[in-house]
Amino acid sequence: QVQLVESGGGPVQAGGSLRLSCVASGRTFSGYAMGWFRQAPGKEREFVAATSRSGGRTDYADSVKGRFTISRDSAKNTVYLQMNSLKPDDSAVYYCAAEGWGVTIAGWRSWGQGTQVTVSS
Repeated sequence: QVQLVESGGGPVQAGGSLRLSCVASGRTFSGYAMGWFRQAPGKEREFVAATSRSGGRTDYADSVKGRFTISRDSAKNTVYLQMNSLKPDDSAVYYCAAEGWGVTIAGWRSWGQGTQVTVSS
């Protein structure tokens, strides 16, 4: 199983930007896809973005298309989520996921502990 540690969350004003990072360890980084999910208070965890093993394929939730970008750096065993034009509705705990694919949490095997993003209006 892959170990994941997220960072980069925090408070930001609407319209601002944040970049989340997730460092992976425990398996060869190029051997698995990675993704981001988020969970707001009282809501279910939802898919945000995913990138394939090579980074050649990416997938995004409709709510973040055009604003968020997922990328991976094999030299650093790290996946990033660049978030621009943030909205209050983007406020949530953001979770890094690995070893899976798809928009459901059941499709992923490994999870990080989460990092809080709070967008104020």
